Amino acid sequence: MTFEILLVFSILAATIVLFISDRLPLDLVAILALLTLLLCGVLTVDEALAGFSDSIVLTMAGLFVVGAGLFQTGIADLLSRQLSRMAGSSEIRLIGAIMVLVALLSAFISSTGTVAVFLPVVVSLALRAQISPARLMMPLAYASLLGGMLTLIGTPPNIVVNNQLRSSGVEPFNFFAFTPIGLVMLVLGVGYMLLVGRRLLRNPANEAPDPASPAPTPVDLMSLYGLPGNLFRARVLPNSPLIGQNLAQANLRARFQVSVIANQPPQSAGRTNDRPEPAGPATLLASGDTLLLKGPGAKVAELAQDQQLELVPADESADALLAGGQAVVEIVLTPRSRLIGQTVRSMRFRDRYRVSVIAILRQGATMNKPTSQVELRFGDTLLVIVGEKQMAILNEERDDFVVIGQHRTPEAQPKSRRAPVALAIMLAMLVVITIEGLPTVTAVLLAAAAMVLTGCVTMKDAYRAINWESLVLIAGMLPMATALEKTGGMTLIANSLTVNLGGFGPLAVIAGL
Repeated sequence: MTFEILLVFSILAATIVLFISDRLPLDLVAILALLTLLLCGVLTVDEALAGFSDSIVLTMAGLFVVGAGLFQTGIADLLSRQLSRMAGSSEIRLIGAIMVLVALLSAFISSTGTVAVFLPVVVSLALRAQISPARLMMPLAYASLLGGMLTLIGTPPNIVVNNQLRSSGVEPFNFFAFTPIGLVMLVLGVGYMLLVGRRLLRNPANEAPDPASPAPTPVDLMSLYGLPGNLFRARVLPNSPLIGQNLAQANLRARFQVSVIANQPPQSAGRTNDRPEPAGPATLLASGDTLLLKGPGAKVAELAQDQQLELVPADESADALLAGGQAVVEIVLTPRSRLIGQTVRSMRFRDRYRVSVIAILRQGATMNKPTSQVELRFGDTLLVIVGEKQMAILNEERDDFVVIGQHRTPEAQPKSRRAPVALAIMLAMLVVITIEGLPTVTAVLLAAAAMVLTGCVTMKDAYRAINWESLVLIAGMLPMATALEKTGGMTLIANSLTVNLGGFGPLAVIAGL
C-alpha cells in the first residue's frame, strides 16, 4: 500500500466519521474532503471540481424542479386526497397506502423531493385520523428509498452505475432494468413495515382513532389545542385608556397575562379595511375595535374592567377565528428550520408573516407556557390565524415550516389549471428516457425548463425546490472515487475482494462488495 493510497483511505475514513458524528452539515463535510484531496495534491483543480458539472448532479437538480411542478400545480394534493379516501383512518391502511404511493412517485422524481411533497400531506392525514405523525414518518422515509430502486432515475446510485457502464464501453441499463428487483424489495419492505416494523414505531400519545371522525373543524381545533375557555372577544369602549396606544405601549401580555390575537375595526370607522387582522406590536387601538383575546378568564375579566373593555359573549369566539375571510392554519416545523431553539417573539414571527400564533402543540400535548415564550423544537405544530393575502406567503415557505392544515380554503390558485400540463411534461420525459431518445440528463433538463416555460413553476420556486445540500454533497463526494481510482486504491479493494472471496463464487463476491 503506497502513501497516496493510505492518505486517501485516511481522508475517506475521517469523512465517514464526520458523517456519523453529525457535528457538521453533510455538504460541508463533503467540501472539506474535496479540499483536503486538492490541497494534498491527490487531485488537480479540474478533477476536484468535476463533480459540479457531472450529469448526475444536473439530473438531480432537474428532477427537483420537475417535482416542484407537480406539487405547485396540485397534482400531489390530488394524490393526497385519493390517499385519504383509500386509507381512511386505519393506521395499517394508511401506512400501506402511503408507502406504495410514495414509492411509485419516488421512482420518477428524487426521494428527497418526494418526501418534501408528502411531508405536509402525511402529517395532515395523521392528524385527521388521530394518529401520532411520528408513526408515519419512518414509513414515509423508507418508502421513498425503496421507490428509488424501481427505475433508472429513481436514485443517484442507479444513475452513477449506469454512467460507469456507458463510460466503460458496456451496454448501459434501460429505464426499467431495475424494476423487477425493485418491486420485490418494495413488497418485502411494505410487508415488513406492516407486520413487524409498525410494532417498533413510537406509540401515539393520543387515544385510538375513531374511524368515523371527520376532518377537524375550527371548533375541533380549539379543543385539540386547549383553547376553550381561553379565547374571548372584547370591544374597546369610548372611555378606554387603550385608545391611541399600540399593543407594544399597552403591554397587556406583561400586565394582565392576556394576548391580543386579532383586531377588527368597527365598520362605521370609515376605514378601508374593516376585516379582522392579526395583531402585532404596532397595532393601533381605537374606540369600537373588537379584540380577540387569549388568556385565563379571570385575567381577561380583570383586563376588561381595568381598561374599559366590553366583553362579547364567549360562544362567538369560535366564529371570530374565521371572521372576515381569515383562515385558521396549522404549520409544522421542518428539521432544518431556523425557528428551532428560538421563540416566536425572538424570531418576530408575527411581524415577518403577519400572522398570530394562538397555540402550540408538541407531540400531541398543548404547551402551558405563553406561546411567545415557548422555545420551539422540530415537529412542533403551531396554530395560527392568517389573512387571505398572507396565506400565499405561508404556502410558499418550505425551509422553516410547512402548512399541514388549512381550515378556510382561499380561492384556487391559477396554477391548478396547469396540472394536466405538468403531468404531460413528466410523462413525456419518462417516454423519452424509456425509449432512449435523448440522454437522461438532457430529457430531465428539458422537462424542468418546460415546467418553467409553461408556468407550472416559477423560476423562484424552481430554485427553492432544489435541495442544494444534496447536490453539493454528491458533487463533493464524486471526486473521492476519482482519487481512489487515480491512486490505485480502487484496484487494491477490487483485488482484495477477488483474492479473498473469488474462490467461493460470484455470490460471495457480491455479498462482500
